[in-house]
Amino acid sequence: MSSSDIFIGETIGTAILILLGGGVCAAVTLKASKARNAGWIAIAFGWGFAVMTAVYISTPLSGAHLNPAVTVALAIKNSDWSDVPYYLGGQLLGAMIGAVLVWLAYYGQFHAHLTDKEIVGGPGAQATSAKAVEAQEQGAGPVLGIFSTGPEIRNIAQNLATEIIGTLVLILAVLTQGLNNQGNGLGPLGGLITAFVVVAVGLSLGGPTGYAINPARDLGPRIVHALLPLPNKGGSDWSYAWIPVVGPLIGAAIAAGIYNAAF
Repeated sequence: MSSSDIFIGETIGTAILILLGGGVCAAVTLKASKARNAGWIAIAFGWGFAVMTAVYISTPLSGAHLNPAVTVALAIKNSDWSDVPYYLGGQLLGAMIGAVLVWLAYYGQFHAHLTDKEIVGGPGAQATSAKAVEAQEQGAGPVLGIFSTGPEIRNIAQNLATEIIGTLVLILAVLTQGLNNQGNGLGPLGGLITAFVVVAVGLSLGGPTGYAINPARDLGPRIVHALLPLPNKGGSDWSYAWIPVVGPLIGAAIAAGIYNAAF
């Protein structure tokens, strides 16, 4: 694979990943969406199918890492860091493009949601329980969860541990079951296996933090949230933003170490 193939493949694949994954979050969250309040099951399976679709699209070009945690784990496993910058650059750019596409696809729903007095407050607004919970979130706007993750209970040690554990499970599954014959990316069967592992992580470990398990998936859309001209969007919660970046990278390094030692 050439450096240009890697960058283009990761950009396209990660954009599709965020378009479909962020799209299900928007569908479940926003007013005037036919899927509003569909729940956590829809989100977990939506992200799983997003992974599967993105992997199959980008595998021929880049091996479909689509996640800096996967890239770092494979670099440790193979002791080869030469292509890491191309992977990381493509993943971050693709995640930002995907987030912009979600905004475009749900443009009217974003406007309806963020101009609703029951959601953003203002004269005539009633104090609903959901609004009270949102008000307690430190720096997180009412639609930030469509773009990036945030904890239900803000405890740095627990939040970091949850992201480490979730990513550890994902990366061990990728390294043991998901790789192509060259061992440098996901194969056709690996894409399906990884998709179901993402669903499992979401259902079992996603409750505390929203399971970023992918630094680009969280950081790229969070940057887009900060830049988009959304009315009443609130903050982007930058005080929390390091956890879904550092946690998955630690989890990936631990998983690669376990793989090299045990398999």
